[in-house]
Amino acid sequence: MFVGSIGSNPNAMVQALIDMRAQFDDLSRQLSTGQKSATYAGLDAGSGLSVALNAQLSAIGGYDNSIDMASTRIDLAQNVLGAMATIGSSTQSTLAGAASGSNANTVQLTAQSSLQQLLGLLNTQAGNRYLFSGLATDQPSVESYDHILNGDGARAGLTQIIDERSQADLGADGLGRLVISQPTSTSVSVAEDAVSPFGFKLGSVNSNLSNATVSGPSGSPASLSVDFTGQPSDGDTLTVSFNLPDGTSADLTLTATTQSPPGANQFTIGATPAATAANLQSTLTSAIGNLAGSSLKAASAVTASNEFFSADANNPPQRVAGPPFDSATSLTAGTSANTVIWYTGEAGSTSARSTATACIDPSLVVSYGTRANEDGIRSLVQNVATLAAVTVSSSDPNAANFSAALNQRLASNLNGSAGTQTVADIETELAGAQSSMQAMKSNHQQTTATLNAMLQQITGVSNEEVGAQLLALQTRMQASMQTTSIMYQMSLVNYIK
Repeated sequence: MFVGSIGSNPNAMVQALIDMRAQFDDLSRQLSTGQKSATYAGLDAGSGLSVALNAQLSAIGGYDNSIDMASTRIDLAQNVLGAMATIGSSTQSTLAGAASGSNANTVQLTAQSSLQQLLGLLNTQAGNRYLFSGLATDQPSVESYDHILNGDGARAGLTQIIDERSQADLGADGLGRLVISQPTSTSVSVAEDAVSPFGFKLGSVNSNLSNATVSGPSGSPASLSVDFTGQPSDGDTLTVSFNLPDGTSADLTLTATTQSPPGANQFTIGATPAATAANLQSTLTSAIGNLAGSSLKAASAVTASNEFFSADANNPPQRVAGPPFDSATSLTAGTSANTVIWYTGEAGSTSARSTATACIDPSLVVSYGTRANEDGIRSLVQNVATLAAVTVSSSDPNAANFSAALNQRLASNLNGSAGTQTVADIETELAGAQSSMQAMKSNHQQTTATLNAMLQQITGVSNEEVGAQLLALQTRMQASMQTTSIMYQMSLVNYIK
């Protein structure tokens, strides 16, 4: 019986060695990984909490990935907007120099270069995503420089649109669609040629002419008249205010004089009231022609450009109903078939920011989308493009005044007005989104540290404790292996003497 029991002990000890070896392997794994168990089942009661903590950490990682991706896109957009703002400032400086007498052709060439830069910036991509196309991230934001200025086959570009509008506003005789006549020998009449959106519109008249009756503007189309009942005095004035297509106005003051020939914007008091009326008509015709060739022509270019750049796929540009254009009386909606639509991105009714969003926390979504046709961007592109499209002819007697009037308008528009969006406003809104994301990422870092500490308590091990257990187990295994080896070497002969 004793010998039989001894004979069965080696097998039990071998199994014990196998168990110790498995425990040794598990402790070695714990020491190398720092984890208590390779499976959730090995965590016993802590398995459920461990699953929940890991899920929460994974979600935070996903939010951080969204923050990183959105931050990259916003950084690129901010770089573009910063470069655009610099171009705007440079253009303003160019216009200031032009007011001091810079060559108009040089100004135009500079504007053309700036426009190419602006359009290139607006077609910036982040990966395969166009940043300024709204929801249409897979298509360019704007048309090419050549198409926008010069058109594309049957589609008219900005230069053609401005020319057609100029013809409609100035009229065939260059008098701004006004008819200047002498209904009687002693009277002069100024009348709009038709009820239309084109040309000068008579605003008001102010007169201190002696022996003259001034009436109007009134009627439709509007007209005013000056009827001499006698002779005016030297220095008497007549001031007519004209409303221009771009919403501005221009005053024309004519002064009676005894000098012959008269100076600029003066009319000679003739020998008779009829002769004075004829002189007034002649001066009016000349002065209105000069004003039409300068202020009206500049206002016309700005208006045409505004119509062109306010258009998108859902809102076609308004064009002069013609030909003929110099006698047109109405506007007509252009189409994508006959007019270049400069903005080629998505043109929805939602806000531009909402076209790109990032969920950065379960309860927080930030919006950071942009469109090239936002007011702040569109205004900059529009004004630079107007300067690039309009050629000032050196043979035009009104060239200097026209250039000055145009530059003044464009400089004012580039400065912006209260309540209108600017490129800087867009930068500020995107910066707000960036701040929200960085603040949330900082919160995520703190939350992640806390969750990892909790998870470590459940799944982690102490390297010192595991090391001590390994040493103790190794000692036991060595002793057990020696004992087992001795037992396997035993024989019944060893007990017979």
